[in-house]
Amino acid sequence: KVSQVVPLKKFKSIRQEMKEKGLLKPIHYTDPGLKYSQTLYPNGPYAYAVNEPLVNYADLFYYGVISIGTPPQSFYVLFDTGSSVFWLASTYCSSEACTNHPLFNPSKSSTYYSRDRTFYQGYGTGSLTGVFGFDTLHIEGLTIPNQGVGLSITEPGNTFVHANFEGILGLAYPSMADGQIPVMDTMMQDNLLPANVFAFYISKNFEDGSEVTFGGVDQSRYTGQIYWAPVTEQLYWQIAINGFQINKQETGWCRDGCQAIVDTGTSLLTCPQQYLGYLQQYIGAQANQYGEYMINCNNLNNMPTLSFTINGVNFPLPPSAYTMVHNENGQYYCTSGIMGTYLPSRNGQPLWILGDVFLREYYTVYDRQSNQVGFALAA
Repeated sequence: KVSQVVPLKKFKSIRQEMKEKGLLKPIHYTDPGLKYSQTLYPNGPYAYAVNEPLVNYADLFYYGVISIGTPPQSFYVLFDTGSSVFWLASTYCSSEACTNHPLFNPSKSSTYYSRDRTFYQGYGTGSLTGVFGFDTLHIEGLTIPNQGVGLSITEPGNTFVHANFEGILGLAYPSMADGQIPVMDTMMQDNLLPANVFAFYISKNFEDGSEVTFGGVDQSRYTGQIYWAPVTEQLYWQIAINGFQINKQETGWCRDGCQAIVDTGTSLLTCPQQYLGYLQQYIGAQANQYGEYMINCNNLNNMPTLSFTINGVNFPLPPSAYTMVHNENGQYYCTSGIMGTYLPSRNGQPLWILGDVFLREYYTVYDRQSNQVGFALAA
C-alpha cells in the first residue's frame, strides 16, 4: 500500500468565466457560511436564501481528475473538505449546467447499480437533486469498488453552468453525507491506505502544482514540523482558535474561544461578521459596488500581518496571503481575500472559515485516525 498523489489542475474560476462573458452582476454581500447552515442548523434560523448559491466555489481554481465506471469515464472534481457527499453531473440531468459539461452515463458502465435513493444538497437558493448509485471509482492508483456516488438530476442556478468541474468529492465526516458512505470512509473500510489521512498542498501564486495526497503526506511540500489541533466537532474539519492578532497585537476577538472550519472548498478567509468591518478597516480595504473590498496594490508593505493561535501555536498570514491580485486585460487591481459570515458555530462561539487564502500558506493534513488537523508551513 502506498500513498497516492492526485495533481490538481488550475482553471479559470466561475467568477472569471462569468466576468469575461459580461454576466457578472453586482454580487451584493453573500455569506459563505450558508454552505454549512443546513447541517449546523437544520431547523433554521440561518437557512435563509441568497441570490447566488455556492459563493464559496466562485473563486476556486483547482480541480483534480477521477474516473468512474467500467470502462472508466473521467471527470474533473473539486476535492472539498467542507462537504461530505460525492456527486457528478449525469445524463439524468437536463438543467442548463448539464448541457455544456461531460456527463457520467451510468448505462455505459457494467459495474454501476442503484437502489433508487434520491438525495438533496441545499446550497442557499437552489438545491442540487439527484439519485444515489454505486460504481467503481479510480483515484490515481487507487481502485474503490462499490463507491456511493450521487448522480445529478437538477443543478440549480447558473453557478455550475460556468464551472470548470463536473462534480464535488466531499472529504468531511460521514455524519453529513446524507446516508452515503463518503469516499474516504470507503477507502478506510477497504483498508486501501497506508494511513487513514489525506493532505492538501495549494500552490502559491495560483500556479499549477497543487495536489491532494491520500494515505500520507508529501514531505517535499512543507518545511519544519506539523502542528496538530484536535477536531472539535466531527461534522466538518472544525478546530478551536484561541487567539487572533493584528500586527502581533491580540484583538481579544477569540478571548472566549472561536471555532474554525478548515475548508478546501472555500476560496477566501471568512471572518465572523461582527469583526469584518474592523478587520477590513485595519488592512485598508474599501467596499465597492460589487461587494468586493478594494485594496491599493502599492500598499502591501504597509499592511499588517494577521495571525491565528491554534492549539498554542501562532500561524501568521502576511499581506501577500490575504490580498488577491487580479489582472483584467493588463490592468492590475487588488481585493481583500477576507469575507464575513453571520453563521456562528453550534456552541455559539464566533466561526472562521480557513479557505484557500489560509491554505496557500499552510500545508494541511486531515487525520481520520486521530481526528486532528495538522498545519505546516507550505514549501
